[in-house]
Amino acid sequence: MRAENLSMRVALGSDMAGELPEAIDRWLRAHGHEVVRLGALAPGNDAAWPSVGREAGNCVRSGEAAYAVLCCWTGTGVSIAANKVAGVRAALCADAATAAGAREWNDANVLCMSLRATSIAVAEEMLDAWFAATPTSDPAYRAMIDEVRKS
Repeated sequence: MRAENLSMRVALGSDMAGELPEAIDRWLRAHGHEVVRLGALAPGNDAAWPSVGREAGNCVRSGEAAYAVLCCWTGTGVSIAANKVAGVRAALCADAATAAGAREWNDANVLCMSLRATSIAVAEEMLDAWFAATPTSDPAYRAMIDEVRKS
């Protein structure tokens, strides 16, 4: 069964509120996912990108969320912060092909986007691709993913 058909919990974080995170939230909910809002999207939370990335990473690591979608101005900061959490494989993506490849070849579990450079239409294309993709069973790629898990 394709991931897009499964309802799951997804952490959504951003260091700034705005149109893109709200559109992502709507897309996730419209596709049956429960959304855990983090950072600037949750009143009273620390909205600094290091905290947002770490909190989302911890949600994924603990199993509180199956995946996370993160945004900051460039997308780089939240991806760096999330990748500091053991077991997280965050991918900064700018298009649907990269998002699908990150899931398929890297078994990425956190999708990061730039608030500055990502339109709502492109974000929705990335979400479609991300949730439709499944990690490869190719032994060579599985070995590489396992190597990253050990580091």
